[in-house]
Amino acid sequence: SKEFDVQVPLKEVFAHPTVEGLATVIREGTDSPYEAIKPAEKQETYPVSSAQKRIYVLQQLEDGGTGYNMPAVLELEGKLNPERMDRAFKELIKRHESLRTSFEQDAGGDPVQRIHDEAPFTLQTTVLGARTEQEAAAAFIKPFDLSQAPLFRAQIVKVSDERHLLLVDMHHIISDGVSVNILIREFGELYNNRKLPALRIQYKDYAVWQEGFKTGDAYKTQGAYWLKQLEGELPVLDLPADHARPPVRSFAGDKVSFTLDQEVTSGLYKLARENGSTLYMVLLAAYTAFLSRLSGQEDIIVGSPI
Repeated sequence: SKEFDVQVPLKEVFAHPTVEGLATVIREGTDSPYEAIKPAEKQETYPVSSAQKRIYVLQQLEDGGTGYNMPAVLELEGKLNPERMDRAFKELIKRHESLRTSFEQDAGGDPVQRIHDEAPFTLQTTVLGARTEQEAAAAFIKPFDLSQAPLFRAQIVKVSDERHLLLVDMHHIISDGVSVNILIREFGELYNNRKLPALRIQYKDYAVWQEGFKTGDAYKTQGAYWLKQLEGELPVLDLPADHARPPVRSFAGDKVSFTLDQEVTSGLYKLARENGSTLYMVLLAAYTAFLSRLSGQEDIIVGSPI
């Protein structure tokens, strides 16, 4: 898009996996000049992005739960300098507005984000003691109040003089998988006293840009399509379970781990290749087909992190 002033939809990248194929798509594409996201003008509060709005609503439904917490445990070997670590976290908070952002509702009841000049942060420290490492991590994870910044906390757990755990938790409304990798990398740089280049834009600038994009024809066309697709009563998966569905929804989950043998695995890869799809798409199709057989229903809705 930036290089050739042409929009290349993601499906075209899948459909034309070679450079030659993509060159044809670019050559025949509709002109669409690349437009960089600009820094937003200073405001008291800013709109939230679509993803943030969705998470805000779901967090209200969960009412003080931890389903959208993003905890991580890092093992630290060797001599630790807590003061330098505290400073590195404070530098990160200063650098990234999202780590100084809280959320509230405006007069019309819509969620908005407020960016604070400063956000109080204390690097908590504790000793492992008689607890297991899993127990220490579980005790650290607590609900966030979205109206209070920072939606981010950290704790050092001393296991021994030469071994510590760094526990970090943040709310999904200010972070995602990509962000975590950036934060870990930058934290390492700051801890080692390296300077980082200034940021041109922040997340709220994207949210403001998206607000403008929503008024355009492309967004309206997509919105109309999905409203048509999802109109009427949405199907509820009716599985032949051992127990009745509880009256109050619980967000407590679990996981089932298993391993497929080599024969089945190579068969799945072959199926993906023959259909020009990814292994993920094949497994998701198999999962929904399985649910359909169990329930006898044709329309299956499942949630999937992507």
